[in-house]
Amino acid sequence: MAWLLPIVALSIVAVVFLTRRTHESVSPVATIPPVMLDAKFVGAAQCATCHEQENALWRGSHHQLAMQPAVDSTVLGDFNHASFDNNGVTSSFYRSGSKFMVRTDGPDGALHDYEIEYTFGVYPLQQYLIAMPGGRLQALGIAWDTRPRESGGRRWFSLYPGQKITPRDSRHWTGIDQNWNYMCADCHSTNLRKNYDARARTFSTSYSEIDVSCEACHGPGSNHVSWAKKQGDWQQLDATEGLTIALDERNGVAWSIDPATGNARRSSARKSEREIEMCARCHARRGEIHEDYVHGQPVGDDYRVALLDEDHYFPDGQIKEEDYEYGSFSQSRMFHAGVTCSDCHEPHSSKLRGTGNALCSQCHLAAKYDSQQHYLHQSGTAGAQCVDCHMPTRTYMVVDARRDHSIRIPRPDLTVKLGTPNACTNCHTDKSAQWASDEVKKWYGHTPEGFQQFAETLNAGTEGAPGSQQALEQLVADTEQPAIARATALSVLADYAPSPTDAAVRAGVGDDWSLVRRAAAHALSNSEPAASANVLAPLLSDPVRAVRIEAAEVLAGLPAENLPADVAAAFRHATDEYIGAQQLNADRPEAHLNLGLLYAKQNHFDKAEQELKTALSLDPSFAPGAVNLADLYRAQNRDNEGEQVLTDALSRSPDDASLEHALGLLMVRQKRNAQALDLLGAAARGAPDNARYAYVYAVALNDAGKTHAAIETLESSIKAHPYDRDSLAALVNFLEESGDPVKALTYAQRLGELEPGDPQVLQMLKELREHSHG
Repeated sequence: MAWLLPIVALSIVAVVFLTRRTHESVSPVATIPPVMLDAKFVGAAQCATCHEQENALWRGSHHQLAMQPAVDSTVLGDFNHASFDNNGVTSSFYRSGSKFMVRTDGPDGALHDYEIEYTFGVYPLQQYLIAMPGGRLQALGIAWDTRPRESGGRRWFSLYPGQKITPRDSRHWTGIDQNWNYMCADCHSTNLRKNYDARARTFSTSYSEIDVSCEACHGPGSNHVSWAKKQGDWQQLDATEGLTIALDERNGVAWSIDPATGNARRSSARKSEREIEMCARCHARRGEIHEDYVHGQPVGDDYRVALLDEDHYFPDGQIKEEDYEYGSFSQSRMFHAGVTCSDCHEPHSSKLRGTGNALCSQCHLAAKYDSQQHYLHQSGTAGAQCVDCHMPTRTYMVVDARRDHSIRIPRPDLTVKLGTPNACTNCHTDKSAQWASDEVKKWYGHTPEGFQQFAETLNAGTEGAPGSQQALEQLVADTEQPAIARATALSVLADYAPSPTDAAVRAGVGDDWSLVRRAAAHALSNSEPAASANVLAPLLSDPVRAVRIEAAEVLAGLPAENLPADVAAAFRHATDEYIGAQQLNADRPEAHLNLGLLYAKQNHFDKAEQELKTALSLDPSFAPGAVNLADLYRAQNRDNEGEQVLTDALSRSPDDASLEHALGLLMVRQKRNAQALDLLGAAARGAPDNARYAYVYAVALNDAGKTHAAIETLESSIKAHPYDRDSLAALVNFLEESGDPVKALTYAQRLGELEPGDPQVLQMLKELREHSHG
């Protein structure tokens, strides 16, 4: 739910991202010049005086009911002395006069009575907001299932079933991760201003309207009202009718179906993504970087959109975490054919424009596609529904099944290769992916590939497989593939530390799509800023804010006086924008971590220390803050203070592998080897998905004379991470030292496949071959 802005770690922690929701500007966007900056919000009631039909559709929609005061007509949950037991805590729901109340565990762990101030959402669940000190509204961790009883609804349930969430956990309803002001408010109300006071640590959050009303999408309406009523200088508004954004991309557009292909073509090409990017403000996984939104400007001016990283998406781009729709839709053939959100969704009611397969047959010939010959399942079954095959669901928040908007052809063959989900075995749960792959191939005579053809490249790139760098570069160059996939490929390339002169990086810097330009900057995040400055200089003046601040963050620490005057000025401005983005989110520890890392790169160590301490004061369980503060102390020969920071953090989070690993390294530096081994081993066992932890533990074991244990550790890790170069190189050395050159050669050959031109690897192979045959 939370969305981190970009972070570069000092040495121990890898790049971190706090996400809240959305993707960034998917392409260059034609915008209306912001001539309406003086426009004011007038409210839905004013809009309704002229737009009665639209208002009637909006009434009762999920947008209109996004947030409401808790009164009899809005509260859907059972407050008739109902109770709910969850991991030893019994919460009671009751009425006190006109108030809706809950008795549940508070920040001290004891039971207290709290008034429900607001409802949040309506279907398939409703959450409840409670006012807490400091202007905070907190979302209760127990929600009401609003689905029909026969569907399993009409019950209280925990959003973290089976987990004991204590008040020390940031996910507890009183904790920082359940704070409405940051986590939810921006998308559930109109013209929201968080108004966080960093000194007092209080909120004065405000909004024009409590729900998602007309002006949330159309922008402030006072000038439109003046134009409509012919008041004041209304004639000057004729060109735009006083609107801040023209959501007119479908005006005069028709889709005609080609009988030969059965598919539709747009009568005129879509020339902008205004509507899609308007929806993307909330219907995407993203982080807010700027609050003074101007309707019609690119989404990347105000939000940093998530790429298809492995934490949030499967390698083929299918949704994994709570990713909303924009990132998926921007991958789809529909998006690239010119489809907009409102081609399928009536924008005021939010309802679909058709039921069942009729929605898809607006553009896909029913005689061809809505037939058993196409879907190869019996009519009337789930397999005959377009969306069940092409838009499978994934369930979030326990009961909320959301459809994947990448609208893809099922690929069970990729499930066999990569472990990605597929629509076939979603239904045929008793069958294997191999069975589904064979059946699909039997039906069509070949394995259909579909529009998205980047899964294997992104998967190989993330794993570091042989030839993956070249494959990633080829994906970047393939402009027929979705921009978000190409941007992801560039982002993954950062792990390979490409040269600033690499063709993929240079092409990315000049790409039409801002997502790709932003990723081109990130691709150089592991390179020397001085070497990257010339290539990234144009991005410091990019039209899209998210690109500018990415470039500034990558170049942080570079002395501005070493740059040409115009580049230095752009660098300073973009850096100020980066700092402003963090300060906007000053209620979050991640923002202070980002600032701390920025100041450390600039050699402002006192400021860096203060920001990292602030991060931990906001959330004492925030492990990256502790690890980076301890590492800052390491760089200043203050390991004693670093040890205290890490020890305190481990007392709060005793099983956090990153803390164990960092403290283990500190013990190594202090030659407290027995403690170091215990901690490094715990980290390696606690985070088996982190090859680095296993590698460091194995090196420590070998240094302690436990070479056999080191070899076992690396062999076990390499089974899960077969292409980790450091682990392979260390294992080759350990095996050779232990007198097993034949086995060492097998791992050296794998290393040779990964680094085919490396002279050290070639020499290693030569010596091992001679030794094994000698």
